[in-house]
Amino acid sequence: MTIWEAVAVCAAGVGAGGINTVVGSGTLLTFPVLLAVGLPPVTANVSNSLGLVPGSISGAIGYRRELRGQGRRVLRLGLVALLGGLAGAILLLTLPSSAFDTIVPVLIALALVLVVLQPRLAAAVRRRRERDSSGGHPHGGVPLQGGILFASAYGGYFGAAQGVLYLALMGLLIPDDLQRINAVKNVLGAVVNGTAAVFFLFVADFDWTAVVLIALGSAAGGQLGARIGRKLAPGMLRGVIVVVGLAAIVQLLLR
Repeated sequence: MTIWEAVAVCAAGVGAGGINTVVGSGTLLTFPVLLAVGLPPVTANVSNSLGLVPGSISGAIGYRRELRGQGRRVLRLGLVALLGGLAGAILLLTLPSSAFDTIVPVLIALALVLVVLQPRLAAAVRRRRERDSSGGHPHGGVPLQGGILFASAYGGYFGAAQGVLYLALMGLLIPDDLQRINAVKNVLGAVVNGTAAVFFLFVADFDWTAVVLIALGSAAGGQLGARIGRKLAPGMLRGVIVVVGLAAIVQLLLR
């Protein structure tokens, strides 16, 4: 990896850490950059998962004020996320690499659709709150646990727009403030990335240089996202994510 490639990987880590803290989809920045510097898709995905762990933890710490009073909710959903993340990580290494090459462009495309639809999902959440501001299970109940399990398995396997899935599910099924829900989302992301990372450390191939660079960048980006991410224009942020995601799809299809 050249010095400029290293700078690009670290910068992508900063962006991914910030974006993941604000809404999710940071993988759509780091994954294409790792492909561009020459890493094979599965190795790039594993290295990305390992590198984003510090960013997930940093984002969760940045939202610690909104986490107060949510210990029971975090514990319940965190256990489900752990199981889902482990299942996704196992699938990543169990399925042949050719399956990953085939599946990931589809996953990225679906993730981009979720990113584009995020404003409509948020509007649906607001309408649901207006209709039923006092009802609903305080922790989402079985439907939310099932959705978190699926989203976490997706996150353990690839993870792009995993945060958008979490926000949509919890926003629709938990009667609470969206900022507090976003704080829980950051913890769940840290749990899934951390679970997959521990698993990958023992059984998967990864690039330590890429891991360290993304880790340093994402840790800084997590703090930036918690402090100033909400001030970014949502449309501009979504536009960057979509462009980078489309570039990743093209690069994967042309490999």
